[in-house]
Amino acid sequence: MAKDRLIIFDTTLRDGEQSPGASMTRDEKVRIAKMLEKMGVDVIEAGFAIASVGDFESVRAVAEAIKGSTICSLARTGAEDIDRAAEALRPAESGRIHTFIATSPIHMEYKLRMSPDNVVERAVAAVKHARNLVGDVEFSCEDASRSEYEFLCRIIEQVIDAGARTINLPDTVGYGEPGEYGAMVGRLMNSIPNADKAIFSVHCHNDLGLAVANSLSAVMHGARQVECTINGLGERAGNASLEELVMAVRTRPDIFPVEVSVDATQILATSRLVSSITGFVVQPNKAIVGANAFAHESGIHQDGVLKYRETYEIMRAEDVGWNANKLVLGKHSGRAAFKARLEELGITLDNQAALNLAFTRFKELADKKHEIFDEDLQALMSDVQPAEYTSRYSFVSLEALSRTGSKPHADIQLLIDGDTQQASAEGDGPVDAAFKAVEVLVNSGANLLLYSVNAITSGTDSQGEVQVRLEKDGTIVNGNGADTDIIVASVKAYLDALNLLDAGVLKAHPQRGV
Repeated sequence: MAKDRLIIFDTTLRDGEQSPGASMTRDEKVRIAKMLEKMGVDVIEAGFAIASVGDFESVRAVAEAIKGSTICSLARTGAEDIDRAAEALRPAESGRIHTFIATSPIHMEYKLRMSPDNVVERAVAAVKHARNLVGDVEFSCEDASRSEYEFLCRIIEQVIDAGARTINLPDTVGYGEPGEYGAMVGRLMNSIPNADKAIFSVHCHNDLGLAVANSLSAVMHGARQVECTINGLGERAGNASLEELVMAVRTRPDIFPVEVSVDATQILATSRLVSSITGFVVQPNKAIVGANAFAHESGIHQDGVLKYRETYEIMRAEDVGWNANKLVLGKHSGRAAFKARLEELGITLDNQAALNLAFTRFKELADKKHEIFDEDLQALMSDVQPAEYTSRYSFVSLEALSRTGSKPHADIQLLIDGDTQQASAEGDGPVDAAFKAVEVLVNSGANLLLYSVNAITSGTDSQGEVQVRLEKDGTIVNGNGADTDIIVASVKAYLDALNLLDAGVLKAHPQRGV
């Protein structure tokens, strides 16, 4: 008996970006979208078109670049939101408008300040308006898990009649419990007269650590679309993790009555790309994509795996892309091999000049670090990819001194608006001194919210990847830098964040959504 297909709806570029500091530029969104397309994701929610000019341009750029997946934009129920989403989606071969309104009593009373009747009227009007602009409309009942059952039946029946062909039931605040939540989805599908005209979807947040469990419970009760993100990225505690959902369905075909069309071998490369761009490091014990996901420390486990893999491994590491975690290039590798490996990682360069620059940086890295891994290439390309804005600040040189019993000191040289400038400062450590030296020159007034260092690969010659999160006037940005010298990587990350703040390319979202 053929199984139903489970639609994978990825919202890394929209809900995932709502993690403070995880904002992505237009070009970074396109890079991630191309990897999602390569993976075979069914629907890519590219952004919230009306949230800002940057979001609109990102949705449009993804719509232009992607042909193999449906491209979606979120929209509130106002006509202006929906029109803006439709305009951004115009280049898409397959476009979807995803409109939503809150349906729980607490949201309707205290946030919307609308009566239930007005909410239904607004939802129906929004779906009808959207259907006049695109053929594919999804409607979400925000905070569905805390909504009244009878009201959900009423509004869902009417929006299906209005033309919605996907009905999403978000667990917006992560309140759901798997048994209760799944049963709610199944009961709605069995009670609403026209439920057979729509696909029922779920969008679960991870506040209680139940996002994946709630999503899979809903699938068992009839949901045929799951909304998720790479690495479980998302607002607050995040969303249901795409890699966990996909591999649960793949690993337990005896339990789940669905199948997915995702190419799981692309999971790890996509995870690393998202981590590199957002600066959100994947914890080592993260399922599927964590560094320890397929590691065995216990002697008993090691012995069992060596004798027969299935004793302690329910999945093959190769099935999710871990076979790519090996030495791929070295100092003697040529330009063709370098370019081919970048393409395998979903990285494309626009012209020969960009390739030449990247290859030069690769050779410089290979002279410092003889073993070049995929993680090194991801970090390298994040550093050399051309931005869609002009960078005011760039790194030239650094001398840092740290000696026991002496105050750490840093001398730094930067290129600012094309002019070379230098400054010195002392600090509590060499990184603090370097950052203070930068501030002597730029006087940004930004607040440092996060400083994080991660070794990209193993070994003392590993590149250090640094994330710096800055805040100024309510805007939060995340800067990244990588180098075999941690202090240099730190300054690069700090300057990256300052350039983002200065360019103003990342704006806060006026409405968070589902």
